[in-house]
Amino acid sequence: MIPSVLPTYSRAPLHFVKGEGTWLIEADGRRFLDLGAGIAVNALGHAHPALVQALTDQAQKLWHVSNLYEIPQQQALADKLVENSFADTVFFTNSGTESCELAVKMARKYWYEKGHPEKTTILTFEGSFHGRSSAGIAAAGSEKMTKGFAPLLPGFKHVGWGDHDALHAAIDDTVGAILIEPVQGEGGIRPLPDQCLKGLRALCDEKGILLVLDEVQCGVSRTGRLFAHEWAGVTPDIMMVAKGIGGGFPLGAVLATEEAASGMVAGTHGSTYGGNPLACAVGCAVMDIVSTPEFLETVNARAGFLRQKLEGLVAAHPDVFEGVRGVGLMLGLKCKVAPVDMVKAGYGCGVITVPAADNVVRLLPPLNISEDEIAEAVNRLDFAADAVLEAKD
Repeated sequence: MIPSVLPTYSRAPLHFVKGEGTWLIEADGRRFLDLGAGIAVNALGHAHPALVQALTDQAQKLWHVSNLYEIPQQQALADKLVENSFADTVFFTNSGTESCELAVKMARKYWYEKGHPEKTTILTFEGSFHGRSSAGIAAAGSEKMTKGFAPLLPGFKHVGWGDHDALHAAIDDTVGAILIEPVQGEGGIRPLPDQCLKGLRALCDEKGILLVLDEVQCGVSRTGRLFAHEWAGVTPDIMMVAKGIGGGFPLGAVLATEEAASGMVAGTHGSTYGGNPLACAVGCAVMDIVSTPEFLETVNARAGFLRQKLEGLVAAHPDVFEGVRGVGLMLGLKCKVAPVDMVKAGYGCGVITVPAADNVVRLLPPLNISEDEIAEAVNRLDFAADAVLEAKD
């Protein structure tokens, strides 16, 4: 008999009932150090006082009115994002998947309005993840994402990760945009080198193509800059964000230049819940914290400390790990064992991690994790690595 919750998840046998900063508390009282942060969502950990206060204050006033009316909290958050980014305008969604849908629509509508309705093709890359909607899975193109869901949304062309020749060969008169994650998350914490992102920007400028960045997982200070593309010193035309922007409250957004968004006029897109007062009140509180130079400086310091500790962990367990990769507090342990085995061993040692492709375990802790918590987390990963080896013997 099918369970009342549709069985699309392979869930761990854990029942968390409370969170405190970087810690999760199981129903039986066990405490876990959370290096997953809800898959890079809980940017400021669990039950952060400023976010709790923002949500509570707003909840006592007004929850939802729809986008038929002006929403002051939405305007305030849009202003903060525009002030702190390349963007001229913002549309609010509830998730990264919804942000992908709009980014695709926006890119295609741009060229339609410019008199080039043939420019509908969007180039994407092997190993990418852009959500699980029809557009998202078609953009990713992997069999794991698309099997059984045909016919797929047309208009996407897939290129090998790092294959420059294939990228250039794929560009024809129908290509209107390139969509890429500056750091692949689900694909195994694969950062796009700065010179490659610079090259993509130059290629788009040369060929008259829109550059669309998916920063759903790597954005909102995760890499030590407010947005990951800032490390390369370039800007996109359109950018998708979500996850960390709400600090755990469902919230996403599409940021764009005035030119790229020029086709999106009244009636071309909408959302019932997107950008409601509750979500945007929390989003404003998140932005007020994560966008400050002092906070970003601390993220980079913690990232350096975590990476140093992880390099020591890898050196101590050459039979379990190959190396460390990633940027900021978006790091991956490349494994010689099945990542799921390492994740499960972590549960037994009181530490939460997230599996990814390419034999990688993701480490995505809250951005305000302390050095003591980092040291303790890596100590627990050390015990987990021992447990994996013992299980193999």
